[in-house]
Amino acid sequence: MSITRHWRRLLAAALALILIVVSGSLAEQHELQSKTEALRQAAAANALGLRGLVEKHNFLPHAAARHPDVQQLLRTPRDAALRARVNDYFADLQSTTGAAALYLVDREGLTLAASNWNLPSSFVGESYRRRPYFEDAVQGRRGLFYGLGLTTGQSGLFIAEPVRVQGAVTGVMVVKISLEPLQAAWMRGADPVVLRDSRGIVFLSAVPDWLFRSIRPLSAPDTRWVTEHGQYGGRARFDALPWKIEPRPDTPGFVLRTSVQGRRVKLLALDTPLPELGWTLTVTTDMKEVTQARQGALALSALAVALLLLGLLYWRLRERRFVEQRSARLELEHRVEERTRDLEEAHAFRKAMEDSLLVGMRARDPEGKIIYVNPALCAMVGYSAGELLGRRPPYPYWHPDDLEKHASDSDEALQGRAAPHGFESRIRHKDGHDVITMVYTAPLVDAQGVHRGWMSSVVDITAQKQAEARQRDQELRLQRSARLASVGEMASTLAHELNQPLMALSNFAAAARALAAQHSSKEMLAGALDEIVGQSKRASEIVKRVRAFINPQRAHYEILTMESVIAHAEILLRPELQRDGVSLRLMLEDADAPLRGDRVLLEQVLVNLVHNALHAMQEQPQRQPPARRSIELGCRREGPLLRITVADRGPGIPPEQLEQVFAPFFTTRADGLGLGLNICRTIVEAHGGSMTVENRPGGGAAFSFTLPTVS
Repeated sequence: MSITRHWRRLLAAALALILIVVSGSLAEQHELQSKTEALRQAAAANALGLRGLVEKHNFLPHAAARHPDVQQLLRTPRDAALRARVNDYFADLQSTTGAAALYLVDREGLTLAASNWNLPSSFVGESYRRRPYFEDAVQGRRGLFYGLGLTTGQSGLFIAEPVRVQGAVTGVMVVKISLEPLQAAWMRGADPVVLRDSRGIVFLSAVPDWLFRSIRPLSAPDTRWVTEHGQYGGRARFDALPWKIEPRPDTPGFVLRTSVQGRRVKLLALDTPLPELGWTLTVTTDMKEVTQARQGALALSALAVALLLLGLLYWRLRERRFVEQRSARLELEHRVEERTRDLEEAHAFRKAMEDSLLVGMRARDPEGKIIYVNPALCAMVGYSAGELLGRRPPYPYWHPDDLEKHASDSDEALQGRAAPHGFESRIRHKDGHDVITMVYTAPLVDAQGVHRGWMSSVVDITAQKQAEARQRDQELRLQRSARLASVGEMASTLAHELNQPLMALSNFAAAARALAAQHSSKEMLAGALDEIVGQSKRASEIVKRVRAFINPQRAHYEILTMESVIAHAEILLRPELQRDGVSLRLMLEDADAPLRGDRVLLEQVLVNLVHNALHAMQEQPQRQPPARRSIELGCRREGPLLRITVADRGPGIPPEQLEQVFAPFFTTRADGLGLGLNICRTIVEAHGGSMTVENRPGGGAAFSFTLPTVS
């Protein structure tokens, strides 16, 4: 009998021990699930914040790259006034959007303009040719790169966009975003948060000792790539993180043993990939509460077993153990109260995190009934949570003009066919104003894997849309101003361009009168009269060509050679050259190369440049060697371009005026309009070329322009 009683006691003790162990394990699993869910929410909040920060500035390089001044600066990088305007434009964008910096890089990697142009750490003049974002953008792709600045040494995310002019990439527009405020916010938090790049190097961390360490040893190619591109400054060595990782098969996270500020800690960690950025976000939380939960459950289970034993012995020990039972009950109530308070605090903390989000959150059941909204969404639509919870479509904030679209989008989302990249939606605030939003929808799955409905995040993009509308309006105003300026220039252009054929008419008329007075042959007189008729037609043709220049779609473009254009221009210029005792030396190496252009406008460019050369040499002594009384007109091929040069032996151009000679109404002649060179450059640029000027070493000036050849 005593043996049976002994075995019963052993069996009861074993069952009690199993019950205690199982209860502790269940409590630990429950706390781990709670911690894991909290980590998921924290990871989602941080990932949403990162994506929101990137998306906030994502449009900036795209919009800035299409600004006319930005594109013009890449074509004329030496234009100081234009560069100043672009610098001011970038500085205004930087102060408005909160970006760290904006700057423009040409195809060689040299910075032409920057928002920090007036600071000692200005990017202007710096080369970023070896940066990966530049290499991607110059190939026509969007560049995204995080690293330390080559000039300032400050970290940032660089977003690069190719600047295209007529389909060709002419430069790169770059926006730098600082993530240091986000890192500072992480450092103020209780739990460490880490951001790693695709090679496993930590570049953003709430623990400073973990920065620029790698989760795994870097391969030689990876180390060489990071060093060559200066991603993390001059660092060429990345030590391993002081982490000991323990995978947990029962949870998506892992246990991390490490030290923080000299204190050994055990953390529960969760990795969240950010594939669009190439990063991995790691959020952690202390495992101390899990250990406490297990210990509390073990204590409660032990107490429960003790109570059960006390109940079995109640009748025998009632009087003797009454005080002990009362004390145990009070202790139990106190422990339960503490546990309840801990749970309430944890719930309040999670709710505070949800309420602090700037993005609207809305949860719906599978039938479309709203079961949860956060304060950000309520503020966005103007309705309180009580007015929204339990509502089914149509919702009160749907815009009355877009009801069909709202219904279609809602049905698509409830059927699981919502666009993964989100969709734009216009809603009506309770006070009557419109709000433009981007809506992203994902399945709502509970901890047991059961689909409970749909969770939507709603981002207010009204300000972004308004900024885009203002940008479009500004571009329209700039285009209108350009057209008005062209119309105003037409009168001056006609007065200047008709001067040459009218002078030719005068010369040929004088020649005809002289021939008539000398009773010369009828053939010579008829030839002079034919030239007068030709010049009259040419004057009419100039009027048509100038109108075509103001309205380019009327221009008469054809396949021609500079040899024929130069030959006709030489005939027109011959009387004036002979009168001034100046010879025209032709050096035509590749003048027969085919071009596509307007014959009359190109002829006017040559005539204008030779006239300017004649005027520059009028004050030179007549008794000079023939080489000094000549104008050189050269033509040679440079790859796909044909370069035409007109060089004189005059006094040259003062160095301080070299940047002004192409400006409208700038002239050094008392009878000049100051439009000739400006018109010449405009005609050349309309043909896809460019014009430059320089002083010759032996005296005089040389004007050159290039034109693209055709195959």
